[in-house]
Amino acid sequence: MVNFQQKDFYNIEDLQKIVKLLRSEDGCPWDREQTHKSIKSDFIEEVCEAIEAIDLEDSELLREELGDVLLQVVFHCTIETENGNFVFDDVCDEICKKLIVRHPHVFGDIVVSNTDDVLKNWDSIKKETKGQESYTDTLKSVAKSLPALMRAQKVGKRAMRAGMDFRSAEDAIACINSEKIEFDEAVSSEDKDKIFEEFGDLLFSCVNAARHLGIDAEQALIASTEKFIRRFSKTEELVSLDLLNMPDLNIEQLDVYWERAKKLL
Repeated sequence: MVNFQQKDFYNIEDLQKIVKLLRSEDGCPWDREQTHKSIKSDFIEEVCEAIEAIDLEDSELLREELGDVLLQVVFHCTIETENGNFVFDDVCDEICKKLIVRHPHVFGDIVVSNTDDVLKNWDSIKKETKGQESYTDTLKSVAKSLPALMRAQKVGKRAMRAGMDFRSAEDAIACINSEKIEFDEAVSSEDKDKIFEEFGDLLFSCVNAARHLGIDAEQALIASTEKFIRRFSKTEELVSLDLLNMPDLNIEQLDVYWERAKKLL
């Protein structure tokens, strides 16, 4: 048993100590074996669960999930401390300095009149501090690990700052129609590489249209997926009420139940 005094209430220092103990020779074999790469998917999962708690407006769940996210931060910091690269306080120091630098209207003498001014200053300062010398650099800096729709929308937004954008939502929607024609032609050619390329272009054009319409493409697809699940569930329920199994029906028969489900939801 490790030397650790249990308490009624713990703080960030306790969390750091617990993780350090878990990673020690007397700690947990699993925790000791982990690396940045081995647990990176856990980081993504914990963040997604925190987002779900926000969507559910569940404060108690959010408190728990934020703790899981914080654990990931401390765990990765602990690995870097073991490697002699940095400690948790260095991470805190860097984000504090970044916030101060990027809010000159709060910590300096810059005057802003609205949120747009704040965002323009933020982008300008970010570009300078990150050594981004061109608009292309700002596009390339969008993390490739982001969900594809989210990354596409962010890239499109940054391209807009350089003036590379549709004049209106109508133009963006027209591009969808144009890309659909090119996609259809690719499908007709049966060229898989071309189909792959044109399908990507079609998706990207949809994301641009969403941005111009003020729609979050990622959230829109999430909502549609949830709607599909609800309708699928109702379809399966209706099929079951007729003492049938879905795999035993052809697509035309299933479509009949699907249309009934849509009218009930």
